[in-house]
Amino acid sequence: MTDQPDPAVTSPQDLVVSLGRAGRDAGRVLARLTQAEKEHALKLAAAALRRAAPQVLAANARDVAAAEANGLTPALIDRLRLDEKRLEGIAAAIEDVAVLADPVGALIDEQARPNGMVLQRVRIPIGLIGIIYESRPNVTADAAALCVRSGNAVLLRGGSEAVHSNRAIHAALVEGLVAGGVPQAAVQLVPTQDRAAVGAMLTAAGLIDMIVPRGGKSLVARVQAEARVPVLAHLDGINHTYVHHDADPAMASAIVRNAKLRRTGICGAMETLLVDATYPDPHGLVAPLLAEGCELRGDARARAIDPRIAAASDEDWDTEYLDSILSVAVVDGLDDALAHIARHSSAHTDAIVTSDQAVADRFLAEVDSAIVIHNASSQFADGGEFGLGAEIGIATGRLHARGPVALEGLTTYKWLVRGTGQIRP
Repeated sequence: MTDQPDPAVTSPQDLVVSLGRAGRDAGRVLARLTQAEKEHALKLAAAALRRAAPQVLAANARDVAAAEANGLTPALIDRLRLDEKRLEGIAAAIEDVAVLADPVGALIDEQARPNGMVLQRVRIPIGLIGIIYESRPNVTADAAALCVRSGNAVLLRGGSEAVHSNRAIHAALVEGLVAGGVPQAAVQLVPTQDRAAVGAMLTAAGLIDMIVPRGGKSLVARVQAEARVPVLAHLDGINHTYVHHDADPAMASAIVRNAKLRRTGICGAMETLLVDATYPDPHGLVAPLLAEGCELRGDARARAIDPRIAAASDEDWDTEYLDSILSVAVVDGLDDALAHIARHSSAHTDAIVTSDQAVADRFLAEVDSAIVIHNASSQFADGGEFGLGAEIGIATGRLHARGPVALEGLTTYKWLVRGTGQIRP
């Protein structure tokens, strides 16, 4: 039997310890499940989520109403809002993860030493993963599915904006997972919005093996400053699209519009447009955005393109708007674009639109971001679009995992050494 957290525990610190111990116990059981057993349990979880759609959407309506009353921006409310189509997308993403190849036990490499020993590196679960996130209830399902599939237990701490949605989604998922033989404590939701619980998670070394923050700059900064547990950071998306002078105008206009306006509140949205000074139709890039109500802020040369473009401040180039606002700069060729991106990019996603393959190759090689794109919208920065089923987040650091983090990014490895009696001289 897997231990369950003590319901009498009240302090955030003791609560996290109780949840952590239960999660670690559950993780040992989860790690023994076969690929087929985990696939079956996740499919049951997706089915349970579909059955619970009325309850989930009612809970989400409460969260959206509270967000509107509290004055959250339309973009943030859009991140929070669920409807039947989005909920079906969440359930389908769980099923996509269920049928992905199981990374646990996969052989990374193998070698035979001169003394006859055979060494292998194989993938194993990380252990107990803590996810601290804000406003996006789909993270509850994505994180649960990815962690279960990769053999990890997970402790979820969602933001207060989505508290009712998260609880309803979590309840449905656990119902399905338990029916499939997954221990209940393998997927736990912290049952309090007390901020002290976040601090307790960040200092739970020995219980929680990795923390993944999903949220705004202030949340990530707090996690990185206070954590005594390894952190896989999902930082802000200050994403650029550079339209080179050899870009096809129709393609460039379509990509720019989609990168900014498809969904302004997601981390893959473009926040800065860089226009080559010799691009033949700069007005064709900005006019459709202005016509749809997007606020543009630009440097002096950008403002000369259209008088409706306001003056940009120094802060604009380093701001993730997550709203219908865009910074625009005119640059003198590829080198100037690369220099601007190096100064201001958050190393999340940056894109170039050009018909010149040599220019594109140099951009792809020299831009030091987790995702670098040629002739496509930055809004493709998404684990599902990368064929990963879903994602825990998009890691912008340089260690362990980078870009959309899915199953492989939730594993580590161990060495298996097989001998025939060798002793070291």
